[in-house]
Amino acid sequence: MGQLIDRRLNGKNKSAVNRQRFIRRYKQQIKKAVDESIAERSITDFDSGEKINIPAKDISEPIFSHDQGGSHETVHPGNSDFITGDKIKRPSNSGGTGQDGNASNTGEGQDEFSFNMSREEFLEFFFEDLALPDLVKTQLATIIEYKTLRAGFTSDGIPTNINVVRSLKGALGRRLAMSGPLKKRLKELEAELNSLQNSPAPENSSTALEELHHDIAEVKRRIAAIPFIDTFDLRYNNHIKQPIPSTRAAMFCLMDVSGSMDQARKDIAKRFFILLYLFLTRSYENIDVVFIRHHTVAKEVEEEEFFHSRETGGTVVSSALELMHEIINQRYPANEWNIYAAQASDGDNWHDDSPICKELLHDKLMPLLQYFAYVEILSDRHQRLWDEYETIKSDYKNFAMQDIKNVGEIYPVFRKLFKKQPT
Repeated sequence: MGQLIDRRLNGKNKSAVNRQRFIRRYKQQIKKAVDESIAERSITDFDSGEKINIPAKDISEPIFSHDQGGSHETVHPGNSDFITGDKIKRPSNSGGTGQDGNASNTGEGQDEFSFNMSREEFLEFFFEDLALPDLVKTQLATIIEYKTLRAGFTSDGIPTNINVVRSLKGALGRRLAMSGPLKKRLKELEAELNSLQNSPAPENSSTALEELHHDIAEVKRRIAAIPFIDTFDLRYNNHIKQPIPSTRAAMFCLMDVSGSMDQARKDIAKRFFILLYLFLTRSYENIDVVFIRHHTVAKEVEEEEFFHSRETGGTVVSSALELMHEIINQRYPANEWNIYAAQASDGDNWHDDSPICKELLHDKLMPLLQYFAYVEILSDRHQRLWDEYETIKSDYKNFAMQDIKNVGEIYPVFRKLFKKQPT
């Protein structure tokens, strides 16, 4: 019987294999603990690990043991409470803590099992059931495009790919290598012949001259027999095909930074987009993220300015939608890109601008988008922008709306908006 022994090193983390086995085995319990912990988790710790507590009863395992069997009588010294035939009450399995803050003098139990999850383990559980909806367009599904790249030279190929310069260099090098010893021998024979011809002629000089002429002729014949170019010298241009991802996505992040958005609301919006940005960059390798800030005027900015700029002003939401439409037309053709958008605002907009926003979304943007998520940060009631957007929601299934009242609702709202849909 063959045995396989895993001798791979785990480095400093020697229990990595056992840890992963434990996580897979108690995945449901850990997932439940993660969901409970994120409700109270600060967004400032969104990229750190988490201490997870699992009830001891959830990780208990059945144990098989051998029963003694038969009837036994046992005498316990010091017994003053029981006699033969008495039934012994089962010990209480409750914990050692009492109720209503009072201590208990009976029972025993076990504490919850606690362990620390790393950042990667925590995020893996948190984002496990989230995804961008309808990522792949129908005409792009299962299509893989390639681009041809030069990758040096090869000794095999077709005549049209022959690299003449490289082949001639190889032939020259081969001729020099093969003829070098012969040319050296030829020089030695010619020097010997010249010396023999200039010396007084002995009796066997004619025989020696004939042998030298014969050897010289043979060496010259061998040098001339070296081919100018050989099949061994041929080199061909080598090309490889590199796959190009045909499914490309772009996410537009629109944030209201007007005066009506106080610091608390801006903080909630920033936290929502930080979570969204983390989710996007972790889940998808090929995605462009476009950050747009707006008050009365919209502006495309970098990530740093998007989250930390202190600029403020009035409120004209349509300026952000118009800029988004302009950027799509310039850089992201709808027939080639999967386009998504997420907007965060308090809903307070210039009165005459809300119908314009509805018209822009309904007629121009929604036909180009795969998904649009609107998050309204409430104080007491919905604003007119929410009412206008509700008409869009009834016409487009890929338009979603949620409201957030406090920091604790960021995670639940985010999961509702980007929950993975069944296939």
